[in-house]
Amino acid sequence: MKNLLSVEALDAAAIAGILESAAAMKSTRGNHASHPLSHQCWALMFSKSSTRTRVSFETGIRELGGDVMFLAADDIQLGRGEPICDTARVMGRMLHGAVIRTFAQKDVEDFADFSRIPTINALTDEEHPCQILSDLFTIIETHGSLEGQRVAFIGDGECNVARSWIWAAARMGFELRIAAPEEFQPPAELLARAGGRVSVTSDLREAAASATVLYTDVWVSMGKEQESAHRISQLQGYQINGELCKLAPGALVMHCLPAYRGKEIDAETFEANAGTIFRQAENRLHTQKAILALLVQ
Repeated sequence: MKNLLSVEALDAAAIAGILESAAAMKSTRGNHASHPLSHQCWALMFSKSSTRTRVSFETGIRELGGDVMFLAADDIQLGRGEPICDTARVMGRMLHGAVIRTFAQKDVEDFADFSRIPTINALTDEEHPCQILSDLFTIIETHGSLEGQRVAFIGDGECNVARSWIWAAARMGFELRIAAPEEFQPPAELLARAGGRVSVTSDLREAAASATVLYTDVWVSMGKEQESAHRISQLQGYQINGELCKLAPGALVMHCLPAYRGKEIDAETFEANAGTIFRQAENRLHTQKAILALLVQ
């Protein structure tokens, strides 16, 4: 595996390998037998702000022996209109790898092509692969396996997180139910292309019934702020709360953060499941370390 650009580009064996390595990274943190990024310098190139992604990647690169530099778009010529292919050809001659958080999926893919160095998608408008791989690891930690899981995604079913969930379900064979208003449901073309056991409904109670995982994300993703009023009005009610949890006794309640209490999840439910939600956030570190190590093998 040279790059990690999307869940779509992975097969089941690659995903399983990442999840197995993530468990090893977590169990040996602070006592790793090797430091595969030793004498390497990686860049974090972020056009979108971040807390968990930046902290987990900076920490992970350093724990694996590497050095890291953070580059916001305005710090480099990308912010002044330099083509991504030119930036990539420069970076490829100086760096050992890059982690990119940006808007267009094509920018990440073009960077990987032109730089010829290991490249990781840390979020685009189309996919959020590191998040979903970390979530899969969290589910396995808790339930022991992905087999037989029934994941209910509640909210904006067309966002990057939901799209990566669709590909994860298709690759790993578990059931995914997406509950969203019609306007915010994933396109039929995507569902047909992905395949798998994925269903879509506007009835969140139907999606949640007997689920083993209840999952949500913000209603207003970065770059969609101008649509805030409309999104909130349309997604109102697509919330994980105590009443919904009663339909799925014992289900893991997960949120990729940041959380807006009173919108996609109520405060009481969030706090009742904070242990899972913040372990989910922590697992970004271990899963991304697994990805980093696999890319430099």
